[in-house]
Amino acid sequence: MPYRPDPHLTGDPDEDGPAADRHAFDVQATVPLLEPPGWAVAQRALFDLLDHAWRRFARDFTGPDGRLNYTGPLTTRDGADDFYEVFFNWPQLYLLGGADDLLPAAEKHWEGVTRQLTELDMLREEYERGYDWFHQSESLLLLYFLCMAAPDRWRERALRFAELYVDPAKGNYDLEHRIITRPHNGSDPDRTGLFDGDVYPWLPKEAEAYGFPLDWIPEAADGPFPLSEDPRLGDRMRDRMGVGDTAVNLAAAGLVLNAWILSGEERYRDWIVEYVDAWRERTRANGGLIPDNVGPDGVVGSRLDGRWYGGHYGWSWPHGWHSLGHAACVAALAAATVTGDDDYLSMVATSLDTLISHAKVMPHTEADSSLPSKWAVELGPDDVHTPTPHLPFRHNDSGWFDYNPATPPVPVALWHHTFSRADRARLVGLREADGIDWRTVRPFRSKEESGHEKAWFAFLDGDDPDYPERILATAQAQIRHRLRRIDRYRDLDVPEADIHVWQLCNPVVTEALVQLTWGGPQVLYQGGLQQARLRYHDADARRAGLPADVAALVTSIDPEATTVELVNLAPETDRTVIVQAGAFAEHTITGVRYTTCADDGWIGDMYDYGHTEPVVTEAEVPHAGPYLTVRLPASTRIRLSLRLGLRTRTPSYRTPFDTAAQRANSTETAGDPERSASPGPSGSDPTRTTP
Repeated sequence: MPYRPDPHLTGDPDEDGPAADRHAFDVQATVPLLEPPGWAVAQRALFDLLDHAWRRFARDFTGPDGRLNYTGPLTTRDGADDFYEVFFNWPQLYLLGGADDLLPAAEKHWEGVTRQLTELDMLREEYERGYDWFHQSESLLLLYFLCMAAPDRWRERALRFAELYVDPAKGNYDLEHRIITRPHNGSDPDRTGLFDGDVYPWLPKEAEAYGFPLDWIPEAADGPFPLSEDPRLGDRMRDRMGVGDTAVNLAAAGLVLNAWILSGEERYRDWIVEYVDAWRERTRANGGLIPDNVGPDGVVGSRLDGRWYGGHYGWSWPHGWHSLGHAACVAALAAATVTGDDDYLSMVATSLDTLISHAKVMPHTEADSSLPSKWAVELGPDDVHTPTPHLPFRHNDSGWFDYNPATPPVPVALWHHTFSRADRARLVGLREADGIDWRTVRPFRSKEESGHEKAWFAFLDGDDPDYPERILATAQAQIRHRLRRIDRYRDLDVPEADIHVWQLCNPVVTEALVQLTWGGPQVLYQGGLQQARLRYHDADARRAGLPADVAALVTSIDPEATTVELVNLAPETDRTVIVQAGAFAEHTITGVRYTTCADDGWIGDMYDYGHTEPVVTEAEVPHAGPYLTVRLPASTRIRLSLRLGLRTRTPSYRTPFDTAAQRANSTETAGDPERSASPGPSGSDPTRTTP
């Protein structure tokens, strides 16, 4: 039943609030919760286990100021990302509904690790001195989620970091040629090339897996050389690959998008448009396949004898699509977000479709994949022998090679954003061609904390109703597995070669909760910002996340019927949930249909030994705004079918607890490139989140 909203939560019609919110009103759950669904019980149990797990990791692997327990040096440019990545999804868990003190803990770890890396000479003014964006983007995920959770406290840093690229005076951006000036870039303009010393520090095991960066240059006549002396890994690599732009630099658009969401300043939007436009033009000129390198003169291939491939972290070396595709998708989504023009995604879609057109059906045991450890766990011991389409991830003078099963993060991200027929058809086509059942759920946690998108897509397609309980069980298994790893390695004096041990022990797993509660895929690991159909806020605690005892399950993300079930498992405590449309309140809820039970006759008479089934009907109400407040009395449930207008509002880190004045400029149409962007929000209640 509808009732008058709390004006402090959604904007009272009598207040001077934004017009889009003046017709907002709330709904109340009246359907009794008799037999809690298994997914709801499992979801709340997962939150409880996660709360134990992150505290355990912090106790055993970090010091009083938040830094990791590490006393060794870092002898190359590599490594800073591995310190930040450990905590990347901790503030994400807070935003999902993790403990109140998880956010200040995550902030403490960022501060402690930043001091630690500064002492190790990896950072200058709190930012990476100069390294590739495959690794920088991984480092920055923690920052992005901190900005999302506490925008006021992180705004200054985020804007200062974005200025390193938006301001040409910082030395990273060439305005004339619309390029980032070098593959290794950051806060230190004097850090040039790709390595310190005479040759690239390429280890034998890496050379065996990925080959040589410049394999088209013949070995010198007086070779063969050891890796530490090969000229191809020295001056030639520095001259050919160490200058100019490379496609993986596109991930920098995520840093600038974060600054735009925080500030609304058009200069950030303009930089994204200018930079991504340049790469879109190069992609079109290359027949729809994104090139991976641009010389200092702004010409594709000018340092590689005309090759559109062969750039640093590009098509030829070392990871191909695995790194390049994610970076391009991050940038395309950023440009589409700030302009409302989804054509920016075409440079990703046409490149991906090219790979699909070159697919070969084979068992993975016969593929030349350079990522065997990734697929060993994702495919399992049986399906590594199952013939299935493999896409080429890399290209060199000999053509396409490095065949891998189709990875879903990029096509799922495209579909989630556009919800277009073409992007859905691509996923359906990949599923129909796959020799492996997409409903399969395997117990693994990849570095990216993703990899279960295929099963999630099958669930959203109505083809796997048991998926929620299975993915939640898988998440539990991975946490418990990593707790045992903590037991094994907590006393290890970590050598430099093993600094990944922290990532492999991080027990915070969020993929299942992101999919089931937010209706979104896990964030693109190469620097993406979160995608979500819905998010939640605890109205009583005045903070982001699901309240205690409340579970949520998104079963459809169709804009015409984004469906979510909310369950309050508490036997005596009422809860109030604010449902937000979109990760950044960028969508508009235009209508609500919800379940209701108006008759309590199901309880029966005083001397009845049982109850009857409650009579559940549906009601429908209009709506116009990004937030919907839902009252959940103790032991009740409600199913909401929300009609959404996608990307009809300016993305913002604002919250429903901001004042009307703070939200007054946040209702412009997001698709209008001429709109004035919304200002930064006030953030969560500072009394709850200050460290």
